[in-house]
Amino acid sequence: MRAIWLTIGFLSLACGIVGIALPLLPTTPFLLLAAFAFARSSPSLHSWLIEHPRLGPPIATWNAHGAISRGGKRAAVSAMLATFVISVVAGVGASLLAVQAGVLATVALFILTRPSPPDDAA
Repeated sequence: MRAIWLTIGFLSLACGIVGIALPLLPTTPFLLLAAFAFARSSPSLHSWLIEHPRLGPPIATWNAHGAISRGGKRAAVSAMLATFVISVVAGVGASLLAVQAGVLATVALFILTRPSPPDDAA
């Protein structure tokens, strides 16, 4: 079971890192999944991730406050909107667009209803 959690952790970490550069791939959810998986498989990797100067703060904010930064919310909703627009422009069928719109709207609602961190001035 440890190997499965390690694999999930590394794959999630890789997706999260790629998401830093690709605007349509969310970073924070993958980092949260990586932290969850590493907590079950490798205490040293879990500690490294949550203490990392660039990757750790969103995880710490989520753990402490269940919060997402305003900038993170803007980026996530913008990426979802861009994804939907690309699908429309690409001529995706109406039924698939309806499913996509429903899923994206649900995720956006979840993200937008999360609090912002107490020290979030952005």
